[in-house]
Amino acid sequence: MGKALIIGCGGVGSVAIHKCVENSEIFSEICIASRNIEKCNELKSKLEGKTSTRISTAQIDANDVSAMVNLIEIFNPDVVVNLALPYHDLKIMEACLKTKTNYLDTANYEPEETAYFEYKHQWALDEDFKRAGITALLGCGFDPGVTGIFTAYALKHYFDKIETIDILDCNGGDHGYPFATNFNPEINIREVTAKGEYYEGGNWIETAPLEIKRSYNFDEVGVKDMYLLYHEEIESLAKNIPDVKRIRFFMTFGQSYLTHLKCLENVGMTSIEPIDYNGQKIVPLQFLKAVLPDPATLGPRTVGKTNIGCIFTGVKDGKPKNYYVYNICDHQACYREVGSQAISYTTGVPAMIGAAMLISGQWNLKGVRNVEEFDPDPFMAALNKFGLPWKENFNPELVD
Repeated sequence: MGKALIIGCGGVGSVAIHKCVENSEIFSEICIASRNIEKCNELKSKLEGKTSTRISTAQIDANDVSAMVNLIEIFNPDVVVNLALPYHDLKIMEACLKTKTNYLDTANYEPEETAYFEYKHQWALDEDFKRAGITALLGCGFDPGVTGIFTAYALKHYFDKIETIDILDCNGGDHGYPFATNFNPEINIREVTAKGEYYEGGNWIETAPLEIKRSYNFDEVGVKDMYLLYHEEIESLAKNIPDVKRIRFFMTFGQSYLTHLKCLENVGMTSIEPIDYNGQKIVPLQFLKAVLPDPATLGPRTVGKTNIGCIFTGVKDGKPKNYYVYNICDHQACYREVGSQAISYTTGVPAMIGAAMLISGQWNLKGVRNVEEFDPDPFMAALNKFGLPWKENFNPELVD
């Protein structure tokens, strides 16, 4: 049994916390920390009495390293679970190094002033974490996260060599708004409006934003248009999966979302460059975030399902092999269980499982690591146990 300090109490944080208290045999105690102490206390009040897990709360600025160090030293957790914005990753990692505490996040570091995300800033701390004898587990949500676990599982059980990986992220949900994002609007829009990029033949190939479009028939969702994006697990899988020749990431978008996004982009509302307004500096995208629906409020009105998984091609025993592994998640079922829609659920559950892997010692490699570097089997079993069961298809439709 162990202790987890959870930084962040938004949609993903709320799901992870619900799942931690459900898994009280691993999580004997948790501390919920956020700038908004009221949200932490509200969730604590909701959960207390329903679990043997002891729950405390704290107010924290995740960018304040000395305050983070002080909180870690007081609570003395086995792992710090970073579910704040990716802007905070390096500061929280610094605090973990100073206190020799295991670290976990769900998205790689992204500078606030630059809409570009990559692992190099965090991978640079690998030797520091090894010297400290601790683990930094990066990208332990669904994508990145479970997609890496799926890859490690496929390689362990079904392939001698994986040659191509297509990651397909389909959200077939409908929240009823003309335009809203299913996770933090600032992060979502920065990601979608960035240039696309994929890995092929040892090279990185750049595309215009949303330039490459495909259609796919998703199990329990139907035919959806999907677009090639850059996503951080492409970078880690290219590094950690030997012999892979191509890795791509596709995400579905409805036409209403794309039309609204293009209009907002055309008038400058998706820009992260500060502008002068009535004598003060504002960032248009941050203002847009403030007027859009809060993703945490979408749960009761979102219907439909998500389907997220990986299609692999490669070789087994000298013969070509194809394999597709995926999860289907129902928005309303998630809301009934934990009060959040499926996008938060599919990220929060893997974060809890990753923390459990570290606390239990089932995963114990030191240094800065990505999930595909660990044994996937206990994680895959936990996905089935804690609400994200997976399906397999050994004759999938391939993406051209």
